[in-house]
Amino acid sequence: MPGAGQLDRKITIERRTAGAPNAFNESAKVWAVHTAVRAKREDVSDAERVAAGQVGTVLMARFVVRSSTKTRSVTSLDRINGEGGIWNITGVKEAKGPRKRWLEITAVRSSDTIAP
Repeated sequence: MPGAGQLDRKITIERRTAGAPNAFNESAKVWAVHTAVRAKREDVSDAERVAAGQVGTVLMARFVVRSSTKTRSVTSLDRINGEGGIWNITGVKEAKGPRKRWLEITAVRSSDTIAP
């Protein structure tokens, strides 16, 4: 698995949390930082999709991160902010190598959008 020098990307894993109530006293959902980690990014594929007459592209990547209490709690309900956009997490699994040392997070994003 990656050495310390290969963890060359900084990503932020965000989790949806309840925010302050809005004008209708409904709890608004906001994205808050769950953890910020160093990662190795491997692009898996890019694909073109056609929907409602519009063409768009999707990029899929794997982010390898050190396993920790925080990273082991990451699920597909969370997202990654960094590396040029917002990435929707599609899967989290233990990566090859020493047991419980690395996690592999698979995520997708539209390559048509740019992070705010």
